[in-house]
Amino acid sequence: MSSERRSAATTTDTSDVGTLPPLGQVPAQMHAQVVRPDRYGDPSTAFGHEVVPTPAIGPQEVLIAVMAAGVNYNNVWAARGYPVDQVGARQKRGEAEDFHIGGSDASGIVYAVGDAVTGVSVGDEVIVHPGVWDADDPWVTAGRDPMIAPSAKIWGYDTNYGAFGQFARVQAHQVLPKAAHLSWAEAAAPTLVGTTAYRMLLGWPGNTIEDGDLVLVWGGSGGLGTQATQLVKAAGGRAVAVVSDDARGEYAMKYGAIGYINRREFDHWGIPPLVDDKAGQKAWTAGARAFGKKIWDIAGGREDPAIVFEHPGASTIPTSIFVCRPGGMVVICAGTTGFDAMVDLRYHWTRQKRLQGSHGTNDEQAIAYNQLVCDGKIDPVVGRVLPMDDVPRAHAEMGRGEEVFGNTVSLLGAATPEEGRR
Repeated sequence: MSSERRSAATTTDTSDVGTLPPLGQVPAQMHAQVVRPDRYGDPSTAFGHEVVPTPAIGPQEVLIAVMAAGVNYNNVWAARGYPVDQVGARQKRGEAEDFHIGGSDASGIVYAVGDAVTGVSVGDEVIVHPGVWDADDPWVTAGRDPMIAPSAKIWGYDTNYGAFGQFARVQAHQVLPKAAHLSWAEAAAPTLVGTTAYRMLLGWPGNTIEDGDLVLVWGGSGGLGTQATQLVKAAGGRAVAVVSDDARGEYAMKYGAIGYINRREFDHWGIPPLVDDKAGQKAWTAGARAFGKKIWDIAGGREDPAIVFEHPGASTIPTSIFVCRPGGMVVICAGTTGFDAMVDLRYHWTRQKRLQGSHGTNDEQAIAYNQLVCDGKIDPVVGRVLPMDDVPRAHAEMGRGEEVFGNTVSLLGAATPEEGRR
């Protein structure tokens, strides 16, 4: 293996899902939910339960026995093979595997560490943040934000051997301490969405949350939205959630929103009519203004959001730009309703608004977010806990837009949802 190794002690057996081998003993093979290119398409059939070789680790990497894994939209995309064929992209970079093991949220136990790793030990109970990059990338060595580096990737989406296998391979800097008061399932639930939300709301100087700021949060009852509303509240802001029904609105308020808007009360979504379509423009603008009036009603006055927390994309960006206050920011991390968004530049340049892309997390942001979790200031918001073999179904439902409350978690090494809480 040259500079790589599996662990100090490797066994030949495969452990059953829901069990662990003796600490530090790594089976040669493992169970995993695997995506292969010939199955790309609907996540319900793109994933398959397989037994594959346990990954080797390099000098600065860590092998983690995954106790539980969070479900996120990025592996809906990976399962579809669109917009990126992740297997093909990695093979072009010289990686040999013809499969993808996704999953960008994990809680687990360290089972092996690389020769150059410090500060992480076998037996540590940990979670994993999803930002990865090359340590020798010139952008990184120059001291710039590593998550903007050319080598930056999202673990378990752009990289292989993520959380949907019994053992996950990570860079050592991704490893953070697990909150002792959380179960394995709770600890696995929020990290990708939580660190993503932290970067969106607190990572862009000039447009970070200030005390009293109003923030509009799309998808306020989901995994990303419930993390955002809590972060807004913790920073002294006021979150208004956008949801699809009243039950979801009440759920969002449970996690910090001061009120909610039911998006089904409006029908102006998507690309607005062209400017020369005066009747269409008038109708769209009336819908957007009515939506903005709902925000004012909740805020208790004519106040527009300082930050709009975006991820639906195509269907909502025009409205987000419209309602954002002058000098404010629309910050977006995804495009779950489509990538082809349209912005009416009149509302953008004349009112000097910022449209900011945000992706993943750097170490500083992940550490700050995880400390809030460890201190009990952020709830993981576990909506449901499923067995490993429901990973395909969970992604298929997410891909169809079948919204659930909070975060979905899959159990791998943990036998019960309650296991792992001290």
